Amino acid sequence: MANPEAPSHVPSPEMHPDETDVEGLFRARYLEMVRLAGLLGADDPEDIAQEAFTRLMNREPGLGEAQAALAYLRAIVINLTRNRHRHLRVVRRRTPVVAAPESCEQAAIAYEDHREVIAALAALPTRRREAIVLRYWLDLPEREIAAAMGVSPGTVKSHLSRGLAALARTLGSTP
Repeated sequence: MANPEAPSHVPSPEMHPDETDVEGLFRARYLEMVRLAGLLGADDPEDIAQEAFTRLMNREPGLGEAQAALAYLRAIVINLTRNRHRHLRVVRRRTPVVAAPESCEQAAIAYEDHREVIAALAALPTRRREAIVLRYWLDLPEREIAAAMGVSPGTVKSHLSRGLAALARTLGSTP
């Protein structure tokens, strides 16, 4: 049974005696929190650890039990790292991929190739052209193409096959 006269702020045996305030906890556990954030995959583990201590400091004037404060600090590091990962995932998704600038020769060749493909596509019968555009430019499955064109999926397959063969012949590729 616990001694009722013992002060409640006495640290547990596995805690350092100076971990009863934020400053002491920072001195004793900062590197541990940096390592934790680093092992969790944070790209900036020092910033995560510093932010965790700042949030712990702003939480309440007193830490209460030192072991609870350490557990809370670890939870803050884990949550901050997780949030940073989410944020970076969203940023990567929304950031347009910037292609390396092409040389003038590459741009001219690409333009000429593009122009040739468009001309070959324009020479196809209307239904074949529609099927190819819906399939390869809009990436629609055959069922949706059939519904859009008002034909059966088998007819779509036929239009695609014949249209691609005609494009290959026109552009000089083997079918």
